[in-house]
Amino acid sequence: NAETWRHFDVPGMVNQDYSASTEGVGTDMELSDDEVASYKEKLAAKGGWLEDDAVTARLVYINGRFCPKLSLTTDSVYNMASAESVDDDEVKGYLERLTDGFTDKLAADVPSGPKQFLTSFAELSAPDHCVGDPTSQFAINSQQGTACFAALNTIKTGAVAVIRNPEGTDKDTEKKNLKPVLLVNAISKDIGASGLDTDQGAACHPRTLVIAEKESSMSLVQTCVDIDEGEEVPTLYNGYTQVFVKEGANLTHAYLEETGGMVTGNTEISDMDMPEGTTPPREIEAQRPALKDTHLETMDVLLVGDDANYESTIMSIGGSGRVRVGLSMQLLRPGSNAVVKGFSLSGGAQRTDVKTNIHHVAQATTSEQLQKNMIGGRATGAFRGRIRVEQSAQQTASDQLSRTILLSDRSRAWSAPTLEIVADDVQCAHGATVSDLSEEELFYLRSRGLDQSTARNMLMYAFAGDISVCIDPSMRGEVDSKSGVIHRVIQRLENMVPRGDRKVKGEFQSS
Repeated sequence: NAETWRHFDVPGMVNQDYSASTEGVGTDMELSDDEVASYKEKLAAKGGWLEDDAVTARLVYINGRFCPKLSLTTDSVYNMASAESVDDDEVKGYLERLTDGFTDKLAADVPSGPKQFLTSFAELSAPDHCVGDPTSQFAINSQQGTACFAALNTIKTGAVAVIRNPEGTDKDTEKKNLKPVLLVNAISKDIGASGLDTDQGAACHPRTLVIAEKESSMSLVQTCVDIDEGEEVPTLYNGYTQVFVKEGANLTHAYLEETGGMVTGNTEISDMDMPEGTTPPREIEAQRPALKDTHLETMDVLLVGDDANYESTIMSIGGSGRVRVGLSMQLLRPGSNAVVKGFSLSGGAQRTDVKTNIHHVAQATTSEQLQKNMIGGRATGAFRGRIRVEQSAQQTASDQLSRTILLSDRSRAWSAPTLEIVADDVQCAHGATVSDLSEEELFYLRSRGLDQSTARNMLMYAFAGDISVCIDPSMRGEVDSKSGVIHRVIQRLENMVPRGDRKVKGEFQSS
């Protein structure tokens, strides 16, 4: 009865066995010098490495286990071996929080009058428009369904990546000169488990806690990549990232999901159109081991200080069979601002989901969201973006736009941007477009000498380029370089360029 899971492959996820765990979870991964050199090379090839002089700090986890010899820690960026050993009450309180209102106490007191403050999630906009108990059907209809996975992560995680930018750090430094903090979660084919039964899978539960203290500035790049070692087993990646932005702090956060390899191209081609004696791409894709993988990421962002600023770029371009990224954000103090940009690429037989919930609670808060989705092959992609403006959030300004391109006649898309406005003094807008590649633009490019495939690939990259350029320059790379996010995006787009002419003629294009 949960609307948020309607378009996700829940039966496929539930029926797959992920009962095993990574060996040695909860302990550091000790490596020899030769192993360190080998992992550096593998991570660099997958885009999960920056040298010491290019970062402020670096945390590397392989199959959920912390790797000290691959990391560059500081007093404020470090690995926490066990959440149970935390002696900082603030950090402990943060780690105990769950999403979807299951932690009722707000992370910050919200002004609601000269000497009045709101503290309860369930009672926001009470008595007539409050969400109420998180287990009620009314509340469930507006949830992302991530609280259960956040709770599972809290129980199962073996380490916590703590990134805490000290108060006043780099507040006078220009944003473009900031060196990023790099957080790498690398997953091997066997996810560090051995002795598994046939078709048995394993799970890992990476945990991240980010705290941007008062008047600080930080750039964080969080990446999930593959490592080619071991025999392929079904993998459940259940990540939980918590972000707290305090008064006057500026946090730029990039999340890159590239696990699961690369999908099989041209799966939309019918068996009848294949040359005799050749295996259809659809059958090749059906046998791809990563189709049994599930990648879940829960991101809980709370702006808990006046004039806090958070800018996020989320790119999901991996090849796991089931991918779901859920971003929940609360703007709890006056003057806080959030910018969210995302790109989701789906192909082969993938099922992908992007869920966002931007919650304006305090007065005079602003948000801007642009979500782009590209779906090809026989994939299914869904976007559900919710913006809620509480009665206490007067003078809010919020914009949301979702744009989706379907590359084939057999791909499917659902897009549902929603606005829930309780306040009466706001400026809010939302919209969604679903289209294919423009025939007029293709004709223009082909009239300039480009072949059909190149012209399509150019339009595809132009669509994705608006988001990829927002990644930190140290990870982004250049168009003509052999490393960086841009190069890997181009490779994956080239793999999904449609062939031949589409069967449904006409211009289904939203400008």
